[in-house]
Amino acid sequence: MNFTPEQRAAVYEAIHNRRDIRKFSPTELEEDKVQRILLAGHHAPSVGFMQPWDFILISSSSQKEALALAADKERRALAIHFAAEGRDDKFLQLKVEGLREAPLTVCITCDPTRGGDHVLGRNSIPETDILSVACAIQNMWLAAYAEGIAMGWVSFYKKSDVRRILAIPPHVEPVALLSFGYTDHYPKRPILEESGWAKRTNFDSLIHHETW
Repeated sequence: MNFTPEQRAAVYEAIHNRRDIRKFSPTELEEDKVQRILLAGHHAPSVGFMQPWDFILISSSSQKEALALAADKERRALAIHFAAEGRDDKFLQLKVEGLREAPLTVCITCDPTRGGDHVLGRNSIPETDILSVACAIQNMWLAAYAEGIAMGWVSFYKKSDVRRILAIPPHVEPVALLSFGYTDHYPKRPILEESGWAKRTNFDSLIHHETW
């Protein structure tokens, strides 16, 4: 496979410039774009080719509000810890509001039973099914960037709340709530980096040769 320099640059642009977005416009998303983003997720690599993901599409105001309330409950619990550290929880507040604002939220799940009792590669490392779902999430993020659509990953909620709201079977894990929409607020750097919450780790310090 030989990429042109322009194709190669586009791939790296998407990797380096995709952002976790919290502010969305109410503009509806085009169905063909949504389908391409979902298909990109479905084409992610998975251990033993088990493809453990499902995609629950949420666009109704009532369902989005129910999910936002579930996330807000967890946000308020987390805020206690951040207050003790001298940090506020403004970013967490934005996550909840993003759930309400985005025209589409996708709950991506992991079914650990898919593929049967013995999945190639998973017997030794069971969590590779969740890691496979993470690959699908990254594919969707990069595809959304290529489509000019913003994505935000909401990762704090009680799984029991999300299972109840979305009628997810007990054995299936709700891995992430992914909000999609257009935005006028696309930062040049990650939001948490811009706000001073954290810094990007020095790349050279993470490289090891032969042993740790």
